[in-house]
Parts: sequence; structure tokens; C-alpha cells
Amino acid sequence: MRSLGLDVGERRTGVALSDPQGLIAFPLTVIEHKDEETAIAHIARISEEHHVVRIVLGMPLMLDGHEGQQAAKVRAFAEKLRAHVSMPVEFWDERLSTRSAQRALRESRAGRHNRNKAHVDALAASYMLQSFLDRLRSGEET
Repeated sequence: MRSLGLDVGERRTGVALSDPQGLIAFPLTVIEHKDEETAIAHIARISEEHHVVRIVLGMPLMLDGHEGQQAAKVRAFAEKLRAHVSMPVEFWDERLSTRSAQRALRESRAGRHNRNKAHVDALAASYMLQSFLDRLRSGEET
């Protein structure tokens, strides 16, 4: 029941993976966006290598819950991704996941090299995915 979490941005995508039981999410990597097709191929390869059963994309909603310009870009990215993978591609609210990741790194007193944008993106993806997994475990609708 392994899930892959993606925090899709303009320049890079943070990637998180759950444990095989689908209970705990952890940061995996960051994919730099040379072009969208290469990024999607990389995501598809990671999904196959780790036997992922679902991909969860963070949906960047506005603080009031509405979708903005970035959300439309994530939806378009998801449509292209769906054409390259066989598992379901779902969305999950990612509001404040990046801020939570930045705060966690600051509070842990991580060295400056561990607080770079790539680390933050992967950690933000894991926060978003963990929230999704927790909701699944609670039995509530996702």
C-alpha cells in the first residue's frame, strides 16, 4: 500500500514515499524540472521501482480554500502524469506544508545545507503525504 507524494513546483518537485504499509511518509528526493516530460518520466520510474499503488499531488489551495493559478498548473501536470502511470493520481490539500517543513528544519537546528529549497520541498511533500495517510487511516473520506 505504498504511496508517493509530490509537491509540484515551478522549478522542482519534492518527492515523498510512504513505508510499505502506508503508515509513515518520509522525504525521498527532489526532481529538478528541466522539462515536464522528463520530470513525469522520472516520477513514473520511481513509482514502478517502489511498487507505488497511488500518487498524491499536493494541491496548492489559497488560504480561503479556493484554487488559484498554481492549482490549475498542478491539475494540468496531473493529467499528463495520468497518461504515463497505471495507478490512481489524487489531490490533497498542501496548504502550509512548506511553512511547516521550514519551521521543522529551523527548530531541529539543521545545518544551513539541510535547509536549502530542495530539502524543504521533499520535506513538504512528506508532510502533505503524511496528512493524506493519516486521513486514510482514520477512515474518513479523502
